[in-house]
Amino acid sequence: FSRPTAKVLFSDVAVIAPYQGITAFQFRIMNARNNQIIELGARVLFSRFDESGGNRVRKYHELPLERARVVFFPLAWTIVHPIDEKSPMYGLTREDLLASDAEFLILLTGIDETFSQTVHARSSYRGDELIWAAKFSNLYIYDDDGHILGVNMERFHSFEPVELPRAAALSGD
Repeated sequence: FSRPTAKVLFSDVAVIAPYQGITAFQFRIMNARNNQIIELGARVLFSRFDESGGNRVRKYHELPLERARVVFFPLAWTIVHPIDEKSPMYGLTREDLLASDAEFLILLTGIDETFSQTVHARSSYRGDELIWAAKFSNLYIYDDDGHILGVNMERFHSFEPVELPRAAALSGD
């Protein structure tokens, strides 16, 4: 027997997007298998070098997510970290992230419904894989009554430029 594995599609990039009057770090995932993953949890570690006492030290911060767990893995899930005053990303610029060799480490853990086994998926985004002042394109296909019929996979990685809130925690400038 081989152990089941999660086959999860991650968006090619992450975005800094408007979110409830502030900004947020966001990326997309999708289940690429026909079976269901249940009790899916997401964890995001934010890693960057920091100057500490004359030494360059890599620090890690677990980012609080808007929703860290879903009971059923939906068609697609946009995972969101709001960048508020409590966020370790608060006040950092694009240049800060690039200069500090920032990376976002992603761990997904869930249960493969078919085999009742725990499955994992991992990915990461570097600072240069982060698109500023952008939001992901709508990927859902709707019927005339507004019900979701499916997903347009051609839009999974697509994003559109947007204005960030003036009081945004991060600056792309």
